Amino acid sequence: MDGTPLVELQHINVAFGGVHAVQNVTVDLRPGEVVGLVGGNGAGKTTLIRCLSGAHPADSGQILIDGKPVSIANPRDAKALGIETIYQTLALAENIDASANVFLGRELTSRFGDLDDAAMESATRQVMGRLNPNFKNFKTAVVSLSGGQRQAIAIGRAVHFNARILIMDEPTAALGPAETAQVRDLIKQLKSEGIGIFLISHDIHDVFDLADRISVMLHGRLVGTVNKADVTTDEVLAMIIMGKMPQEVTQHDLAELHG
Repeated sequence: MDGTPLVELQHINVAFGGVHAVQNVTVDLRPGEVVGLVGGNGAGKTTLIRCLSGAHPADSGQILIDGKPVSIANPRDAKALGIETIYQTLALAENIDASANVFLGRELTSRFGDLDDAAMESATRQVMGRLNPNFKNFKTAVVSLSGGQRQAIAIGRAVHFNARILIMDEPTAALGPAETAQVRDLIKQLKSEGIGIFLISHDIHDVFDLADRISVMLHGRLVGTVNKADVTTDEVLAMIIMGKMPQEVTQHDLAELHG
């Protein structure tokens, strides 16, 4: 893909006390692309992405959006730049319905100052129609919806507020096969709309199904970024576990992975 990346994280460093959680990491993301960010526990992937979401500003390095340097000091800054994060926990309010969740904290009011439920439901129907035309449970409390439907509401909230960059943290964790397929369809729909997605996942198969490129981290450093089409799952596993790029991996290494 050509053109200016949607997002560039350049030479990002984050330390906690003496521990270098992220060391000199550079990754980018283009419109309509999914970049899988993978690595074992403690690899630094979540810390890196927290710099982009505004949850933990980097100690050094810079972030560019559309090629221009930006300052992201907190989540509000990130949202203003069209960056939305969908955490594994989804942060949905269980006891209210889909439209109340989509507008949670950003409720629409009528000119008399009361909640404009009709306008919120109409906007929610519109965004859910785009994402998941089969979604019908608009009046149901979120607590009784399936995991796939809940994920669709969380994504709907982000997209309604004009997210151009989505950070998805383990989006299919704890979902069954049918719900996982629903979320995969949602991600493909977002891609077709030109939204860029950073996908953080432990599930290598998830990443292989959805990502265009895969960036692998180990011990706070970037091992490398590869095109999914050019690598096998074993080669990516070798990056995750051994920190070796595909061209460095020997047959002996591959045998060890399955040892």
